[in-house]
Amino acid sequence: MNSIVIVLIILVVLVFIALIKTIQVIPQASAAIVERFGRYTRTLNAGLNIVVPFIDSIRNRIDLREQVVPFPPQPVITQDNLVVNIDTVIYYQVTDARAATYEVASYIQAIEQLTVTTLRNIIGGMDLERTLTSREEINAALRGVLDEATGKWGIRVNRVELKAIEPPTSIQDSMEKQMRADRDKRAAILTAEGIRQSQILTAEGEKQSAILRAEGESKAAALRAEGEAQAVRTVFEAIHAGDPDQKLLSYQYLQMLPKIAEGDANKLWIVPSEIGDALKGLSGAFGNVGGGMPGFNTGGNSGNGGNSGNGGSSQGGIPSPAVERREEPPVS
Repeated sequence: MNSIVIVLIILVVLVFIALIKTIQVIPQASAAIVERFGRYTRTLNAGLNIVVPFIDSIRNRIDLREQVVPFPPQPVITQDNLVVNIDTVIYYQVTDARAATYEVASYIQAIEQLTVTTLRNIIGGMDLERTLTSREEINAALRGVLDEATGKWGIRVNRVELKAIEPPTSIQDSMEKQMRADRDKRAAILTAEGIRQSQILTAEGEKQSAILRAEGESKAAALRAEGEAQAVRTVFEAIHAGDPDQKLLSYQYLQMLPKIAEGDANKLWIVPSEIGDALKGLSGAFGNVGGGMPGFNTGGNSGNGGNSGNGGSSQGGIPSPAVERREEPPVS
């Protein structure tokens, strides 16, 4: 009885193991390689799959999603014999699980070595400056070579990126000095350009200011001259409207003589030639006024028997002394 129980237990265990071996669940975006007696039979896709237990075996499970693999820095020599360290990152995807399993022993290692050799070939044809500024060109060349070489392995290289390009320390110091010199040069140029522009704007402002000031002075002078002309016309019209006689004009002329002599710096007083005419007019005016006043001798009854019709003149038309003395008070 005990032996029968043991046999039944063994049979149950074997059936359970057989069921486990028979039913294979493959996750999404994955594939499995099935071999029968060591030979490739088929590829299991995502989902529930049935295999023959103890005959079929799962050799490898492959992830079909895109993979990212960073590679360590690799020393590469440029065309101008400088050693630079370059870090690369590969984005790849397995498209054929069978080829990735049987065509290459380790496709990760194969991709890494192919990347290193291809990178050295590409960088070897470039100098350092072009290497630092041509990342897109290097990425495109790497991707083209890797995609062509890994196609038979069931691998598709989607993208290749250069993480870092590190030149030697001495070259980095030289590059920093060059960049600093370029920045200083650009700063000096910009400063000089700013000063030049400022001077130009200042000169333009001064020019416009001078033009406006000159226009203002010109207009002010024109208005001033116009005002003076208007004042002269007004005075002239007033004089003509008042109809002054020669006596009034002579008197006004004599009143202006003291103003001519004003000032401490006046050392010489030039008497105008027209003063004689003014004195004559003023003398005649006072003579006429005196002739009508009682006790005022105009010189017509002088001791020399002068002719009163001649305005106090003596014989021969020479003015009498009495007339000269009477004319002196108004002159002073």
